[in-house]
Amino acid sequence: MAGSTFGEQFRITTFGESHGGGVGVVVDGCPPRLEVDATDIQIELDRRRPGQSRLVTQRNEDDRVEIFSGIFEGKTLGSSIGMVVRNEDANPGAYEEMRDVYRPSHADWTTEAKYGIRNWQGGGRASARETIGRVAGGAVARKVIEHVAGIEVIAWVSSIRDIDADIDLGLVSRDQVESDPTRCPDSAAAEVMTAAIEAARKGGDSLGGIVTCVARNMPAGLGEPVFDKLDAELAGALMSLPAAKGVEIGSGFAGTLMTGSEHNDPFVPGDNGRPSTTSNHSGGVQGGISNGEDLVTRVAFKPTATISSAQQTVNQDNETTTLEAKGRHDPCVLPRAVPMVEAMVCLVLADHLLRQQAVDVV
Repeated sequence: MAGSTFGEQFRITTFGESHGGGVGVVVDGCPPRLEVDATDIQIELDRRRPGQSRLVTQRNEDDRVEIFSGIFEGKTLGSSIGMVVRNEDANPGAYEEMRDVYRPSHADWTTEAKYGIRNWQGGGRASARETIGRVAGGAVARKVIEHVAGIEVIAWVSSIRDIDADIDLGLVSRDQVESDPTRCPDSAAAEVMTAAIEAARKGGDSLGGIVTCVARNMPAGLGEPVFDKLDAELAGALMSLPAAKGVEIGSGFAGTLMTGSEHNDPFVPGDNGRPSTTSNHSGGVQGGISNGEDLVTRVAFKPTATISSAQQTVNQDNETTTLEAKGRHDPCVLPRAVPMVEAMVCLVLADHLLRQQAVDVV
């Protein structure tokens, strides 16, 4: 499927299903001699994997990455980087009752409507397990943007349902994010979020929320208007994540409540002979091109579609039935979505950094 490939200069192609033999990624366009090894990849996969806390699905997977091409003696070769993670704790039998039944708000019906066939053992390509390939590829992209431009990308859970965190965008650190299973660096909010997630799980339900991401030390000039604007590509990348239902750049929808004089970011003389701004309502992007300020994005994730409570649905014969989903599912995708969001931002920035190098040469 063409839809399994993302990027232009720096490209990834993901493959595999949630209950098949494994999932993985092929990375193309990575520059040679970049220091990358399995540990760099594994760190990110460990943040994404199931079973890491009581707040997420208890599917028991180590998600150990196997690198089978493109890296030698800890450095990239410039050729395709191939990586795979074997599925070790697949339990397709838990989905037997879903063979002929469509789960509400899931991809079962739409996949079958498109292809005339679907893998009913889990979500197939629609499963969040597909994001293993994105996170592995994003780990390589992170090394590219750090090496080329010193960009730092960090994301965190900023809200779950109606519980909002109080966080300073400029000060939050990865250590703070990783200090709590919710991946919310506001300890007071994290405690309330934990209770809410556990209550939803016990009640057979699920919760949604928002992940905020900031990219620091951004260079100016990334993005290619008109159709490959940096914010447009970020929005597309982030909306491709499972359960993502909305993306904001900078002020986002809140900007509609402001006047132009309130929303505009005034310029002042900055460091290195380039202008800076006194505010950042633009979120680091103006006219589809990065302006050198922090790149700020927010992604809204819906409540997990698969829940254990009884739901009305239909079967393949279009007959009404009731479904109580079995299996192991996240009561809230937000904690595991954090490394996924970071991965997609890293992939977009790596791609545009390499595309900009071609412009700079000319």
